[in-house]
Amino acid sequence: MEIAAIIVAAGRGTRAGGDVPKQWRSLAGRRVADWTVDAFRTHPRIGRIVMVLHPDDMGQAAGFTDVLVATGGASRHASVAAGLEALAGDPPDGVLIHDVARPLATHALIDRVIDALETTGGAAPALAVTDALWTGEDCYVTGTRDRTGLFRAQTPQGFRFAAYLDAHRAHDGDAMDDVAVARSAGLDVTIVAGDESNLKITGPDDFARAEQLLGGRVDIRTGTGFDVHAFEDGDAVTLCGVTVPHDRALKGHSDADVGMHALTDAIYGALAEGDIGQHFPPSDPQWKGAASDIFLRHAVELAGAKGFAISNCDVTLICERPKIGPHAGAMRAELARIMGLDVDRVSVKATTSERLGFTGREEGIAAQAVATLVRP
Repeated sequence: MEIAAIIVAAGRGTRAGGDVPKQWRSLAGRRVADWTVDAFRTHPRIGRIVMVLHPDDMGQAAGFTDVLVATGGASRHASVAAGLEALAGDPPDGVLIHDVARPLATHALIDRVIDALETTGGAAPALAVTDALWTGEDCYVTGTRDRTGLFRAQTPQGFRFAAYLDAHRAHDGDAMDDVAVARSAGLDVTIVAGDESNLKITGPDDFARAEQLLGGRVDIRTGTGFDVHAFEDGDAVTLCGVTVPHDRALKGHSDADVGMHALTDAIYGALAEGDIGQHFPPSDPQWKGAASDIFLRHAVELAGAKGFAISNCDVTLICERPKIGPHAGAMRAELARIMGLDVDRVSVKATTSERLGFTGREEGIAAQAVATLVRP
């Protein structure tokens, strides 16, 4: 099945406090929405993602280059409708609808919902109510309720797309959640096991709890890369995807982009997946003169296939000439574009070797890089 995900993020989240809506507040060093989107973009069974945003928040999605953005409505029901219609022209087989305020959804939880959709029209995670239930008034207990058969609903809630789109279009008025819309159209919804850590950030205290949960389960990998290329006759060098005029060129089997090669190896290293030479052997003539963004994209895609998102990277170019400073901004922007990252997660800087060694004698350029990968 082709599965798409709709992340509903058009709410204002005022109960959580803060100066901005909760989805844009920091959580363990990243925005809540970044964690939520990455839970789906790193899942190998999710083909497309639609993020539904408030009209005032469109600028917040600049870093989500691989995500389709839709404008939300005045209610959650209207926002889900916007996400569904954004997919309707090229419909997937199934759709998962998820609240942006649930940033800790695991791949295992997502898998349970998708697996259930193989045999049913709808599926949603939930947790059985295990605490006693009371009614109350003016701070006094007024009665009890039987908890038998009661569940705490979670997201993502998944459906066969065509049937759910029809149900949503036919539904008149608002709804408590997406399961309510499905059931109003007579669709069966299977309950799958929820996850206690899949909390919904609602109040200020939830941020602390979410940070604690993230700190206990996030898989963080760091890799380093180093590369060297000698000079040869020419009039420019390619560094981090940018052509820099120079009185020499760099010698190599591909385009000899020493900075991008070091960064690519850093990502492979974090994944324990060897180096560029193992994935793109220099003995293979098809890679002669190849643009190095081919290698970098492969490393990024391999990280995604393994469930990792690239948190940040840092490239240092070591040379006397050409001067890197005037081009560093363009290099950062190009690497960020290729990797699908916000530019503030990409660093490019330079140093000399104080006229020592082969770089000091201007015989070539060296580069070293560090990349940090995160898997929720």
